[in-house]
Amino acid sequence: MVQAVGMTPRFTDPDVLADAVIDRVGRRIVLGLPLGLGKANHVVNALVARALRDPSLHLHVFTALTLEPPRPKSDLEKRFLGPIIERTLGGYPALAYAELQRRDVLPANIEVDEFFFQASTRLSAPSAQRSYISANYTHAAGYLRERGVNVVAQLVARRGDRFSLSCNTDITLDLLAARKAGEADFLLVGQVNDELPFMPGDGDLPAEAFSHLLDGPGVQFPLFAPPKEPIPDASYAIGFHAASLVPDGGTIQMGIGAISDAVAQGLIVRHREPKAFVETVERLSPTATPPICGGSFETGLYAATEMFVDCLLDLRRAGVLKREVDGAVLHGGFFLGPRAFYQALRDMPEDERARFQMQAISGINEIYGDEAARRAARVDARFVNTAMMATLLGAVISDGLDDGRVVSGVGGQYNFVAQAFALQGARSVITLPAVRGSGRKAASNILWTYAHGTIPRHLKDVVITEYGAADLRGRTDRDTIVRMLNIADSRFQPALLDEAKRAGKLEAGYVIPEAFRRNTPDRIAEALAPAKAAGLAPLLPFGSDFDAVEQGLLPVLGRLKAAQGDPAALVGYILRGVSAPAPEAGLRRLGLSSPMTLGERLLTWAVRGAAAG
Repeated sequence: MVQAVGMTPRFTDPDVLADAVIDRVGRRIVLGLPLGLGKANHVVNALVARALRDPSLHLHVFTALTLEPPRPKSDLEKRFLGPIIERTLGGYPALAYAELQRRDVLPANIEVDEFFFQASTRLSAPSAQRSYISANYTHAAGYLRERGVNVVAQLVARRGDRFSLSCNTDITLDLLAARKAGEADFLLVGQVNDELPFMPGDGDLPAEAFSHLLDGPGVQFPLFAPPKEPIPDASYAIGFHAASLVPDGGTIQMGIGAISDAVAQGLIVRHREPKAFVETVERLSPTATPPICGGSFETGLYAATEMFVDCLLDLRRAGVLKREVDGAVLHGGFFLGPRAFYQALRDMPEDERARFQMQAISGINEIYGDEAARRAARVDARFVNTAMMATLLGAVISDGLDDGRVVSGVGGQYNFVAQAFALQGARSVITLPAVRGSGRKAASNILWTYAHGTIPRHLKDVVITEYGAADLRGRTDRDTIVRMLNIADSRFQPALLDEAKRAGKLEAGYVIPEAFRRNTPDRIAEALAPAKAAGLAPLLPFGSDFDAVEQGLLPVLGRLKAAQGDPAALVGYILRGVSAPAPEAGLRRLGLSSPMTLGERLLTWAVRGAAAG
């Protein structure tokens, strides 16, 4: 069925819409899709299906962050995560090209290029690795134009005869500006989703901006809504350190995940309980380098962030995010979060929602174009981004492995590092846990060298681990190494120290100061204990998609996960569990109330043992 909204035809059948698009652009389709949430899944799948049936149709997809539910690896993960995945992500239509990529069976007439992967989902997908484009977020629109993009398909919100780009103004607004300037020629296809909040501002478009619209009950679907992650001790320590570097009246940018949630909670604790905040930071770090910013937020913060994450909304509720720029407390390029986040935006009064302005990514990730205004707005900016690893010389590894495989992508990280050096008073803050894994599988994320890098060492600034903040900007190689050693885990400091000495970068007699030789998880747990006891560092500070029983299981599963790298600890849990009391509700939730096989009995004993502490 085809109707019209203004002069724009509206379709209810994606296959009919696909035929109409092919009739307009021909048999070579260069399809641009927004990063993350804003993909028009039904439109994409209809075009993929047509290309699979008809080898004479060539479909070239250019996108990033293809969203997929997590794939549990172990039996225990399946038992715990399976119902949660169904509850929070169930009903989200899979993108057909992603499954073809995973099986490495894309036909010759379908190409998929991505400049950012959902973390670790494409490590074993050769076709995806081959077609990855290493690119700054701000360059993606230009690369699409160079490929001759002729269709852009996006999820939109509808209000009367107006349509909002909502969650993804990022690249689409830049492409529309290029089309207006005669630098691109493409069809803009919108798929209406009633769960998307209608965001006012630059992404509020008339129907005439679209060539085709897909709308109707048959193409509605629940938005991709990843559940909130619990915040472990290492992330909390990193978050409190980062929160101590943000000046009142400044600017904030950060991404998604447990570390960002911890930064937000640290800022809220600082605002509401400044004395407790400073005491926590001082317990966490033997020295205050850089100096601690404490005290409540009187002027408040403004956010200029490519990703509008839900914890920024919590900063607004807490009275931290309140400094306005052109009537907005936040300018962002795209958003993604739990269902409660989308609901909050939908339910928000219009005047409040207008304070969260979605813009083109070129205006968020760069200062050029309206440079004077952006410099004036982004005072005392703190660009907080996560990394996987860092070297003693200050280089940062955020997107790939030393064998060339890509974990995620560069995204906007380089953009924000560059801004930190371009803006007066700004700093780039790179955060990462000092260690990954546990037991025998524990490995340092602070390395001497690495074959791959994302941010070169000449752009080193502030690096934070759970053990403190290392201010590296303008430091000599010798002093950079010393400061990085001070925030490394003490289990790995001796080997790292020896590497630096062998390279002649540290004097032979140098000794790590005693104050930094107690960098252990136990010390961090001890330092955080008073904040936890006071309710200032809860496992899930900003709501949860877990029910009460599942929340009770989180620390149990955390202990078992840590024990995967320590066989003796795992055996200890099993032996203890033989006689330990049974957490009946938890075992029922995991389907282990009546274990039948030897494997189920061992798993039940392990859960019982871990629940006993």
